[in-house]
Amino acid sequence: MKEIKKIVLSAALLTMTSVSAIYAQTQTTDSSATQSAAATQQPAASGDVLQAISQSGYNTIFRTSITTAGLESTLTGAGPYTVFAPSDQAFSAGSKADSLLKDPAKLTPVLRGHIVNGKYTKDDIIKALTAGKGTATMTTIDGGTLTLKVNASKNLELSDSAGNTALVTVFDLQGTNGVGHVINNVLLAK
Repeated sequence: MKEIKKIVLSAALLTMTSVSAIYAQTQTTDSSATQSAAATQQPAASGDVLQAISQSGYNTIFRTSITTAGLESTLTGAGPYTVFAPSDQAFSAGSKADSLLKDPAKLTPVLRGHIVNGKYTKDDIIKALTAGKGTATMTTIDGGTLTLKVNASKNLELSDSAGNTALVTVFDLQGTNGVGHVINNVLLAK
């Protein structure tokens, strides 16, 4: 019985340590002044979530791809939405994502797999991870599933149903109809 209690306590401690690491992640993944300011306070939203993502300086290609895919009206609508927006580097990495930009029929479902109904800030994600004992799932607007967890390097990691993964590199790009988070890979769920 003592051994079981030790295992349960160890698992709880590991989960709490991993979830706490997300708070520190913002400071370690990007040293820009914008990142540091976002970590200490959330700025007031001045436009919709698509504008917030567009103005981040990380997501020019994502913004263009949203227009190409015909999803602009979705992200400028009432929401609320949480958008896991691949960075420009994610699109430029020479992966399958590059060819998607030329094919709107294939691009649209891929991008829909990065958008979740509801607004989930970093604090909301931490609460979900804590409640889920280290993992949380979110349903995308196309019905897919994103699984969130803290990886061994103490970064927030998303994975899709095909096992593709991405790390959140910037949190809480606030829009009036939702929030965006920058990720370092394009998720290509089947």
